Amino acid sequence: MASTKAAGNDLKLAAILDLNEASELRGKLVSMRGSAIAIDASSVERVGAQCMQVLMAGAKAWEEDKHSFTFAKASEAFLKTAQLIGINIEHLLAKEIRQ
Repeated sequence: MASTKAAGNDLKLAAILDLNEASELRGKLVSMRGSAIAIDASSVERVGAQCMQVLMAGAKAWEEDKHSFTFAKASEAFLKTAQLIGINIEHLLAKEIRQ
C-alpha cells in the first residue's frame, strides 16, 4: 500500500505496485497535489504499467501546477521496469540516483 510520511510531501511507494494499487496510488497523489512532492520508490520490487501511468500523470499534473515532482529514491527494479516499458524518468530523478 502507498503511504505518506507524516512530515512533508514525501510518498513512499509499496513494494508491489500492481493494478490493485493503482487506484490507491492515484488517491494519494490527488490528496497531495498543490505543493512539491518527493517519491520514494526504493522499496519497489515490482511495478505494473497502470501504476507507472498514474505516476507519469502525476508528474504531468505537478508540472502544470509548476511544482516539483521528483523520485528521491528508486530501486533497480523500478528503474529497469520504467526503461523496459519505454518511460523516460531521467528528468524526474534526484541527482544522487541519476545513472
